[in-house]
Amino acid sequence: MNVRNNLADLRLKRGLAAAELASQIGVTRQTVYAMEAGSYVPNTLVALRIAQVLGVKVEDLFRIEDEAPPAHFAGNVDILPGEQEAQPGQPVQLCRVGKRLVAACPEPAAWNLPPADAVLIDAGRSAKSKGKATVQLFEDEKELGKRLLVAGCDPGISVLSRHLQRAGIELVAVSRNSSQSLDLLKQGLVHVAGTHLRDDASGESNLPAVRQRFANHAVAVIGFALWEEGIVVGRGNPKGIREIADFARKDVTIVNREPGAGCRLMLDSHLDRLGIAAHSVRGYGQIALGHLPAAWHVLTGKADCCIATKAAARVFGLDFIPLLSERYDLVIRKADLNVPGVQVLLDTLGRAAFRRELEGLGGYDTRSAGERVS
Repeated sequence: MNVRNNLADLRLKRGLAAAELASQIGVTRQTVYAMEAGSYVPNTLVALRIAQVLGVKVEDLFRIEDEAPPAHFAGNVDILPGEQEAQPGQPVQLCRVGKRLVAACPEPAAWNLPPADAVLIDAGRSAKSKGKATVQLFEDEKELGKRLLVAGCDPGISVLSRHLQRAGIELVAVSRNSSQSLDLLKQGLVHVAGTHLRDDASGESNLPAVRQRFANHAVAVIGFALWEEGIVVGRGNPKGIREIADFARKDVTIVNREPGAGCRLMLDSHLDRLGIAAHSVRGYGQIALGHLPAAWHVLTGKADCCIATKAAARVFGLDFIPLLSERYDLVIRKADLNVPGVQVLLDTLGRAAFRRELEGLGGYDTRSAGERVS
C-alpha cells in the first residue's frame, strides 16, 4: 500500500515555508521535504502536529492508495523525424497523437517571438539617461510583483522556471555569465545571481568570488547543483580531441566564451598551465554567449569543440569529455530571503520532482540543491 499526501499543496496554500513548518512541528526542513516527496511517512504525533498547524484533518493530509506503477518507466514511442538524428540522452517532449505516443526533440533555440510585457520607446542612449528607458506596457503592471529576476548561464534554470510557475511564481531568466550575474546582484538589479567561478588557488567554487564582491553577511549562497564541465565535441569526435592540449593543434578550431565567463576562466587557466599562448589557439577570439550557443557552434560545424557543460552537449546530442565537477550556486541578498517568491524558489529546490527532472535532462547531481553554502 502507498501513502499519498497533500502536504506540499496545503503548506503552500497557507503561505508557509518548509523551514517554518518544520520549526512549528519540531522536525528538520529536510524531513518536511521527505514527507512531501513521499519518501518518509510521519508517525501519528507528527501527523497530528502538521494537521493542527495547517488547520486541516489528518485524512486531508494523508491517504492510503493501492500500489501504483513506479514514476520511472521505459516505453516505446514514435520519434518525430527531423533534420538531425536523435541521440541517446537528448530531452524529448511526449504527446499522445491518436493511439501513438510521439516523442519530439524540442528546439534548443527559440525561433519565435520572445515573451514580452512592453516595448521600448526611448532606449536611453544619451549619457544623461544611460541605464534608463521608457516603455509602452501591454497590460497592467500589478502582476509583476509575482516575478523573480534571475541572471545566470546555466540552462538548467529553465527547469526551475517551469516548477516555479506551477507554484504561481514566474521566473524571468536573463543569460549572463557568472561575473556579470554577481555584478548585477551587487547593483540591486536582480533577485538571484547564478555563478560557477572556481578559485584556482584554493579549488573552491564561488565563495572567493562572492567574498570579493559583497560585504560579510550581505548575501546567502544556496546550492543549485553539481555539474560536469568539459570539452564538447562533434558526434563520434571526428577530430579525435581528448584534452585541452589538443586545442593547440592546427586542425582544431574552438569557440570561446566571453571574458568573465567561468568556462573562459577555466580554459585560460589550463592554457597557462600547459604553456599554450591564447593567440595560437584557432577560434580563441570567436565568442559564444552561453553554454548552449557554444554547443550550437559545434553542432553546426563552426567550431570543432568548446568548453561547456554536459547538459549543453546532451541537448544537441554531441559527445562530451569531462574535465571536472563543479558546483553551480545561486546567490541571493539576505534581505530578500523572506520575499514570498524567493521562499517558493528555495522550497522548490528541495522538491523531488524538480530534482528528478534536472538530473534526467542534464546529468546534474542535485543532492545539495537548496542547501545553504554560506
